[in-house]
Amino acid sequence: MQKQLLIAGGGIGGLAGALAAARAGWQVRLYERAAAFSEVGAGVQLGPNVVRILHGWGLAQALQAVAALPQRIQVRCALSGRELAVLPLGAAMQQRYGAPYVTIHRADLHGLLHAAAIAHPDIALHLGQRLERFSDDGGAVTATVTASGATTVTGGGSAGKPIEGDALLGADGLWSRTRAQLLGDLPPRVSGHLAYRALVPPEALADLPGLAGRDYVNQVTLWLGPRLHAVHYPVRRSELHNLVVLVEGPAPQNLESWDHAANAADLAAALHGSCSALQHVVHGVAAAGCGWRLWPLCDRPPLRGPHEMARGLVALLGDAAHPMRPYLAQGAGMAIEDAAELERALAMDALEVPLRLRRYALNRWQRAARVQERAVRNGQIFHARGPVRWARDAALRLLGAQLLDQPWLYGGGVGALRGA
Repeated sequence: MQKQLLIAGGGIGGLAGALAAARAGWQVRLYERAAAFSEVGAGVQLGPNVVRILHGWGLAQALQAVAALPQRIQVRCALSGRELAVLPLGAAMQQRYGAPYVTIHRADLHGLLHAAAIAHPDIALHLGQRLERFSDDGGAVTATVTASGATTVTGGGSAGKPIEGDALLGADGLWSRTRAQLLGDLPPRVSGHLAYRALVPPEALADLPGLAGRDYVNQVTLWLGPRLHAVHYPVRRSELHNLVVLVEGPAPQNLESWDHAANAADLAAALHGSCSALQHVVHGVAAAGCGWRLWPLCDRPPLRGPHEMARGLVALLGDAAHPMRPYLAQGAGMAIEDAAELERALAMDALEVPLRLRRYALNRWQRAARVQERAVRNGQIFHARGPVRWARDAALRLLGAQLLDQPWLYGGGVGALRGA
């Protein structure tokens, strides 16, 4: 008889977890509190470590149809505009790590995972239904689901009734209720960093002062400045460009109800003193008739052990397990890596379910913790001031691609390359 997995949350991590569990031979019932599947935010960078997994799930064609393939990462000084370092992507990344480096709109990544989940006969998706609380008696998980305009995409409705499964996966994000009950810990910590995000047509970034015309928009560009940095790259087959400016500053008081309406004047003040090219990029948002959206960034300390990812018949995935700062561009990627490892663990039919989830956590927590740690460190390096900034820039000019490449990251994870 097929085992059944309950999943709280229908974001990128929840849908990836659903696909992984179904591939392992489990039946899946996923509960998403929103009345319709959608994904907020803008762009996502996916390294070869993640793209290899999506290809292995048979999603290569779907990914190619919506993603962009930048040809390089270029790092520039936000004050002078000078180039500091370049990392070739494209064919070089494919040859070295067995998959390309892609950039994609979050909604497009969510959409291709959603389409794959709908097509799978063992996945039932329930919208407008929140998984509130659960109990684990060692033999099964029983959860309470509440409705809010419930819609069932596939499978029978169950809102308002206790539901039972062989295991529960908490993929309900940064403010995870599953985590709060499982671990009983405090809310996420406020990082003191803010992310201003915008989507613009590539024309808004063309002909930048002192830079190389339209080829400039077919790359990931990183601007490093004191207490801030900016990054922009193509998404949606290069039809749009994702622009993010990250600055250090206080967060709004009520983080959970923040409406993301950004104050462009605050951003302009934060960028005072930056070079004309970066100013041109930021001004291009208003010139294109686009608006800024503001996200206060929160995270948690790096994982301390497997007990923070799985206990008994309950496991956590993605931001519910290890929310991280965006300075290694691996938030969505680590959720997908989690799902791939979960697939391997759930398929271990010789083991009892708690041992399978324990194996999942044992195989994931150290790598996820390392990414969390490196993301914090990268933020400190990106935003450095004074002598530290000078030393950083000198090292980038001298070593370039050697510093930007991440063999432990891009060649590691589930399905790691030999020697990585």
